[in-house]
Amino acid sequence: MKFTDLGLAEPLLRAVSEQGYDTPTPIQMQAIPAVLKGGDLMAGAQTGTGKTAGFTLPMLHRLAAQPHKRDARGRIAIRALILTPTRELAAQVEESVRTYGKHLPLTSMVMFGGVGMQPQLDRLRKGVDILVATPGRLLDHHGQRTLDLSHVEIFVLDEADRMLDMGFIHDIKKVLAALPVKKQSLLFSATFSDEIKALADRLLNEPALIEVSRRNSTVELIAQRVHPVARDKKKELLAHLIKQGDWHQVLVFTRMKHGANRLADYLNDQGIGAMAIHGNKSQSARTKALAEFKSGQLPVLVATDIAARGIDIDQLPHVVNFELPNVPEDYVHRIGRTGRAGAEGEAISLVCVDEQQFLRDIERLIKRSIASEPVRGFEPPLGEKAEPIVLGRRMTIGAGGNTRRGGGQRTGNGGAGGRPGDRGGRHGGAPRPAGARLTQGKR
Repeated sequence: MKFTDLGLAEPLLRAVSEQGYDTPTPIQMQAIPAVLKGGDLMAGAQTGTGKTAGFTLPMLHRLAAQPHKRDARGRIAIRALILTPTRELAAQVEESVRTYGKHLPLTSMVMFGGVGMQPQLDRLRKGVDILVATPGRLLDHHGQRTLDLSHVEIFVLDEADRMLDMGFIHDIKKVLAALPVKKQSLLFSATFSDEIKALADRLLNEPALIEVSRRNSTVELIAQRVHPVARDKKKELLAHLIKQGDWHQVLVFTRMKHGANRLADYLNDQGIGAMAIHGNKSQSARTKALAEFKSGQLPVLVATDIAARGIDIDQLPHVVNFELPNVPEDYVHRIGRTGRAGAEGEAISLVCVDEQQFLRDIERLIKRSIASEPVRGFEPPLGEKAEPIVLGRRMTIGAGGNTRRGGGQRTGNGGAGGRPGDRGGRHGGAPRPAGARLTQGKR
């Protein structure tokens, strides 16, 4: 099947062809006809499967078939709203809207926190057909009555699972309350948890169901391996691997924001170009780091889990877990950023004795053992004992065998310091009863 077989308007086919595509991915093949029919859709698809084009192309087709609407102030009315969990993903989705809609008379804008309100206000005054936004900043504008959502015809909730992980459920409900009852709703999620199904019941009306490329069993093209390492030699081992392997594009994951900063500083001191990306960085710094990494100018990008959401790079050769996540599903999300579009990829985890339980949980989830390959000179010393992993003054994880499940906030975003990917303030992380072993440390 080709894109020309899907019933899309000629200006869209021209834009797709100009991007060098002629054959749709499995999610595009199924989602595009479903959305064109006008019904609701619940789609299970990971980042990297082509899902963004799977909803932007038919959305643009449907909007272009009708004239602009005007709101009560005479502005072009917002007819499509795409809600995403992070700034980076919002910017990326809106870029796709502009790329595929370049030959259509439709306007779009992106809206997120961490930047000034005034440019967004100026853009809204001109009117816009398609709005891509993160929840917090959208609600800020709605609360100040600077935008009108009463004309929305198509609503897309992208990466719904991550939305819930980041504690956005209450914001999502507020957004839904501001939208018309009659609309086309599309929900995309990497997983279909009970919480996602409950949200879908609230949002969707007799939806079509599509599920492709489930990656709770790991991507076959990704070569995975573990390097056991002494606790105090991780940084040195990472620098050694990058230099020895002559790696030029490496995405490195840390657990905490300050850990990402320290690691990037260390690598730069070793002559390896690196930048950190996380929620405490300014939007301009994050955009610059991401652009340089995508273009190949920056060899190493060090990221926390939530900051990395929305990083979508074809043929990314190397992903390194400098620290294993305490939530095993995050491992699958992390390594899924390599091995895309039929390319081979490599996922490497540097694992010290403190993280052995995390490794066992990950292997249980992916239903396979990961090959362990010690690197001479960096092996953990005999008899090294597991110690708690400190996340802050009052929170530790791991703690050898003295851990317990549940009872705390998910901390994969790297701690407090602003709601990730959105407006500032208290982190809105949702309780994570399964998989997040948390213990209370001393002050």
